[in-house]
Amino acid sequence: MKPVVAIVGRPNVGKSTLFNRLTRTRAALVADVPGLTRDRHYGDGRVGPVPCLVIDTGGFDPSDGSGMQHAVNQQAEQAIAESDVLLFVLDARAGLTGHDRRIAERLRVSGRRILTVVNKSEGLQASAMAEFYELGLGEPHPVAAAHGEGVASLMDEALAPFVQAPADDDDGADADNARPRNRVAIVGRPNVGKSTLVNALLGENRMIAFDAPGTTRDAIEVEFEFGGQAFTLIDTAGLRRKRRTRQGIEYYSELRARQAAERADIALVLIDASEGIVEGDIAAADLARKSHCSTLIVFAKWDLTQVQIEDVRPLLERRLRQRPPFITTSAKTGRGISRLPDRIAALFAIRSARVTTGELNRFLGELKASRQPPSRGRKRLNLLYGAQVASRPPRFRFTVNDTSLVSRDYAYWVENELRERFSMQGVPVAIDFRRRS
Repeated sequence: MKPVVAIVGRPNVGKSTLFNRLTRTRAALVADVPGLTRDRHYGDGRVGPVPCLVIDTGGFDPSDGSGMQHAVNQQAEQAIAESDVLLFVLDARAGLTGHDRRIAERLRVSGRRILTVVNKSEGLQASAMAEFYELGLGEPHPVAAAHGEGVASLMDEALAPFVQAPADDDDGADADNARPRNRVAIVGRPNVGKSTLVNALLGENRMIAFDAPGTTRDAIEVEFEFGGQAFTLIDTAGLRRKRRTRQGIEYYSELRARQAAERADIALVLIDASEGIVEGDIAAADLARKSHCSTLIVFAKWDLTQVQIEDVRPLLERRLRQRPPFITTSAKTGRGISRLPDRIAALFAIRSARVTTGELNRFLGELKASRQPPSRGRKRLNLLYGAQVASRPPRFRFTVNDTSLVSRDYAYWVENELRERFSMQGVPVAIDFRRRS
């Protein structure tokens, strides 16, 4: 097992910057704004003598148990409980504060090994570290997380007790890394229940679920296994319709959500059933399509609505080009939650499947018989033969006599017929019409 290193401290001391430095990623959203991070964020540590698991946390305040801060504190407490080593981050330029002292008192009773990390110490004299000795947590470690100064030596000391631990079997590690992990992004408007759905799937309060828009600010990845298959669930910030008015944190949060969709194999488009289908829901489904995700529509809060499936089916079929399947759920009653992993696995299997050339050419023959192809003058389009050239998502190449005869309407019709024939509802299908050379 890898050692677990949790990063804790009050808001805006540079915890997420240090997390990104240790994982050598930009996974954590960073801005000069207090309270930006709220949920626990996990990453593979790539700095130090041995591999480790790093946990980023929100601004910790043991003395404040109200509202959102209570939820953030719970996330930090869980990270402390999971950790082998705590990196207690302080701000060299702000100096030692009463808030820092309260956190230190809480960390002392955790029973964990603690290293005090004095961030933003670039350009300061060694004497500036003197006040941090008052905490009684050992020698302070001056670092500049933004530039990497002092970080390597910090991790050498943090992970020193684990250097002599027996190394994992290399072949086993390679085999684990080689396992395909299906990336599932959960997207939708603000406050439709994305974090609540993640918690329901995991059976624990892994994400902060608060009855207020904008609770989730970053794209948080969570590992999940079901039926022997490995998934990565990605909880994302809410997508807003009025893009021109977004600025600051809201802008970067939505940017992370869009990037998460682009990296995902499958998108769960969450719709608040109690509010019906609105334009923001259609926009979220359109984002999934443009990101080449296979799509599953998830109606959340189904226990709070009088809407029937037949009321929404025509709208979904008319507005959503991929014809995605849908499922009704309620995190409160548990409705549909246990069926979700099966639906996700089935969608991934379809996304990864291949259609044989023989089946595809029989399908093209049926197309020609069922609808007259477009023509111009005396020349008529002829579908000659086809082949699947890629999967995840599927891509097909249809050879024709003249590509200029392929109309937009006819291409959409072929796509829909292909999706219907081979049960690819919800899967992005790309078709390249090529002229016979």
